[in-house]
Amino acid sequence: QVQLVESGGGLVQAGGSLRLSCASSGRSFSYYAVGWFRQAPGKEREFVAVVNWSGDSTTYADSVKGRFTISRDSAKNTVYLHMSSLKPEDTAVYYCAADSLGSRSPVKSYEYDYWGKGTQVTVSS
Repeated sequence: QVQLVESGGGLVQAGGSLRLSCASSGRSFSYYAVGWFRQAPGKEREFVAVVNWSGDSTTYADSVKGRFTISRDSAKNTVYLHMSSLKPEDTAVYYCAADSLGSRSPVKSYEYDYWGKGTQVTVSS
């Protein structure tokens, strides 16, 4: 089983940066697409970014394009989300998720098989 663990969340001022990490403590996700989602209080979970299994294709939500970067380090079995120019509206619990169908990069939450427990990101004004 793939067991995902997120880290790197915290409190940051508007305009600042954070790097989130997602690692598998069970099976390797070398052949899995890995995505990031977020959920703010009172709102639905929304797609943020995804990277395919080989790391050569990425997709971003319009709200984070130019500010966030997703990448993966196969040697460390870790996926990262680099966040810069953070805004108060980025405040949410951030989740990573893995898709066992290695040839796609889905943007819908129901297409993912495994989920981490989330990490809180709070951006102050």
